[in-house]
Amino acid sequence: MLIVDSHLDVAWNALQWERDVLQSVHTIRSQEASMHGPGRTQNTVALPEMRHARIAVAIVTLLSRSTGTPAAGIDYRSPLQAHAAAHGQLAYYLALEKTGQARLLRDARLLEEHVQEWTVWDEQHPGASDAGTPPLGFALSMEGADPILAPSELEDWWRRGLRFLGLSHYGRGRYAGGTGVEDGLGVDAPALLAAMAELGVFLDLTHCSDASFWEALAVYDGPVLASHTNARALVPHQRQFTDDQFRAILERDGVIGVVTSCWQLTAGHRHGDSNRHTSLDDAVDHIEHICNLAGDTRHVGIGSDLDGGFGREGSPHDLDTIADLQAVAGLLRARGFGQDDIARVMHGNWLRVLERALG
Repeated sequence: MLIVDSHLDVAWNALQWERDVLQSVHTIRSQEASMHGPGRTQNTVALPEMRHARIAVAIVTLLSRSTGTPAAGIDYRSPLQAHAAAHGQLAYYLALEKTGQARLLRDARLLEEHVQEWTVWDEQHPGASDAGTPPLGFALSMEGADPILAPSELEDWWRRGLRFLGLSHYGRGRYAGGTGVEDGLGVDAPALLAAMAELGVFLDLTHCSDASFWEALAVYDGPVLASHTNARALVPHQRQFTDDQFRAILERDGVIGVVTSCWQLTAGHRHGDSNRHTSLDDAVDHIEHICNLAGDTRHVGIGSDLDGGFGREGSPHDLDTIADLQAVAGLLRARGFGQDDIARVMHGNWLRVLERALG
């Protein structure tokens, strides 16, 4: 079954983590044998495994921050540096497109043709490996708006393909408070949200602080999503969303992508803990929770965030590479989900969002 993953930091891994994602996951692991730190030798994402997993479409990120707390490879001292880093990541996606590895999805017609090409190829090559597949389809998101120097600049990013935008990431962003803080919207946020509404850029509420979440919804009346977040009712932590926050997204016909990192799947899990008590079935708990809130299966999908600063050590024990996301379909089936419902979760709901965003 084809998969749409709503959150992958492909370019950030390629540039800031210096991973050649054209190589296989296992080759990258061997290249990192002498490296130390979270995620090293433990990566799960590379383009060959994405093809093998039939991840025909992914929402991929531009990720760089300027919160005033510099951190290597992600957080810069000035907005100009964050701006330049995001442009470098964009250049990487364009290079993947130029060399035939990926296809940047800029409009709904291209999305439709791309999905049809993948569907036909998959039907004609049952059980085949990744060799000879069509290019992967990438839609552009910015995870935290720090690289946008001023709201008036958003149209330039839109012309370059940006269709999804989150105001914040971790900490005190330039436009809004994010994970781990209580700050609300910054002074320039209303102007940026107005520009988003005018251009039709979707607001990704992931990583908003509770205050910035509700303040943004009060200002912005355009389309929303949560590309990668889980249920606070199951895992109490500010990084997750409450049921009231989920309902606010559902009221706007938004979709929520469930994350596959252990600490967001299992209550009490801490970074560095063994993953042996966490499985992909825990991700299905969060999927089912959102379906129960919505009363249907039309508002949840996969937003794996794999290799988002962690690797298989921070992922469910039954996930070695991103290709193992295919197992989610069987887990849903075991819980009584029908084939149409499974297809919505695996790809259909995100394709509906993408059709609107790219249209």
